[in-house]
Amino acid sequence: MSEMIAYCGLTCQTCPIYLATTVENKEEQRKMRIGIVQQCREKYSLDFNLEEITDCDGCAAGRRLFSACKDCPIRKCAREKNLENCAYCAEYACSNLESFFKAEPNAKSRLEQIRWNEY
Repeated sequence: MSEMIAYCGLTCQTCPIYLATTVENKEEQRKMRIGIVQQCREKYSLDFNLEEITDCDGCAAGRRLFSACKDCPIRKCAREKNLENCAYCAEYACSNLESFFKAEPNAKSRLEQIRWNEY
């Protein structure tokens, strides 16, 4: 499988929410989602309960989407501009991305690597 890069630069295959979606054992999936709730609180200051950690196939996949990503301004903007990800945006890096990069510096590195290879 080729690497799936979210609009913001996250790699879906390493995302805990994506990984939990792929686990068939419901008890193992539940344990993973408990960890996701804690990670959301600690890393992003987001207060989710376990039921809000929904399945996700990746934000660009258009199928199942993590509940918190449905209203993501980065995702919304990239979809409106019909971009594969934000690396291809003429307005890179916008204030939404810069704020996100504070919590996810690897996402910034990934998008910049894509930009350097394209331009």
